[in-house]
Amino acid sequence: MDSSVTKRRIYLFFLIFFSLCFSTPSWVRRTTLPYTPQHAIIIYQKISNHLVQLFKYCACHQHELKKKMARGGGAGDHHRYCYRELVPFTALVAMECTNVGLNTLFKFATRHQMSRHVFLVYAYAVAALVLVPSPFFARRSRALPSLNFSIMLKIFLLGIVGYASQIMGYTGINYGSPTLASAMSNLAPAFTFVLAIIFRMEKVTLSSTSSRAKIVGTIVSITGAFIVTFYKGPSISATQSTHPISLNQSLYSSQSNWIIGSLFLSVEYLLVPVWYIIQAHIMKEYPAELTVVFFYTSCVSILAAIVGLFAEPDSSKWKIGPNVALVSVLCSGLFGCCINNAVHTWALHLRGPVYVAIIIGAAIIAIGFYTVMWGKTKEEYYFEFDVDYSDDLESSAETKRHPLLQSYKNRGSTKEGN
Repeated sequence: MDSSVTKRRIYLFFLIFFSLCFSTPSWVRRTTLPYTPQHAIIIYQKISNHLVQLFKYCACHQHELKKKMARGGGAGDHHRYCYRELVPFTALVAMECTNVGLNTLFKFATRHQMSRHVFLVYAYAVAALVLVPSPFFARRSRALPSLNFSIMLKIFLLGIVGYASQIMGYTGINYGSPTLASAMSNLAPAFTFVLAIIFRMEKVTLSSTSSRAKIVGTIVSITGAFIVTFYKGPSISATQSTHPISLNQSLYSSQSNWIIGSLFLSVEYLLVPVWYIIQAHIMKEYPAELTVVFFYTSCVSILAAIVGLFAEPDSSKWKIGPNVALVSVLCSGLFGCCINNAVHTWALHLRGPVYVAIIIGAAIIAIGFYTVMWGKTKEEYYFEFDVDYSDDLESSAETKRHPLLQSYKNRGSTKEGN
């Protein structure tokens, strides 16, 4: 392999590494507990392991490139390989890592009494304003078909599906938990594969090993989602409340909320593949990513404003001061609604809906694992330094919603009893 190929590999490595590094600090930024360098070391070790898996993925495709170059393909095949295989993978993983930091900012914004309906209106409005010049540049740079009523109707339908999926996701997390949302994300690749077969965007040959692997993976993903939905287990709590509640009633209520949250999240991850497929059809008719994203964000902003006026009639809820809520709206509008949607649309145009769903599902699972490990590390750290927590009813309810912190609070309550 010549030196130019080696330089490209080094460039790709640093591109992936720095994209993860810049998104991780926002993820591990201090919330209600202090942050120490030891936590960053553990997180970056996990990210390094993820990078190793990434390059294993790249290496397994390297033999295809070698065969093409042996047949005289030259550097052109290598450029096409990087453009179609490595660049989409890197961009999608980087966007999912960035979304972790954006979710953290969103949680801070909701703590400042900001409604999710208002948040969606402002975030998508910021993205639409940033993308206003894109239709003019797209028309000048290349020849595009006319933007007719059929395409605009599909973009409007895309906006309805995208807005509905986000509302379903937020509602499901309120009933369940972020852990449940991460587990239910396994349904996205499965639903995408099934819908792609129905709409004849994906071919299945039972004699092919890859097709059989996709079918088995789909069955396993759906089975795992059912297991997570119907087997939550009891919520273990050592905090004594002054109001005795029946154990059966408590477990029944918790299990009911868990199942309701799973249903909302299932609808969300059924709408996400529909969004991918509609977007893929739009890209075939009108291959201008930024223009489509501009009209999409405009539609979502208008829809969110209409719903928000009924959901939040109080005008004081629509005011944003110079605080973390404003920062969250600007960052989510620029990086989430604008760049994130543009990257996903470009990847859909290039690789198809099934590829995008699989990469996003894998990234969400990996990020969820890193988050759990980080939370457990913080728990052990604060138990070591004997940090005190109150045992009021609010903290008890918070403990039930976050089982990973249960062991620490049990230890804290035992110390106070002694």
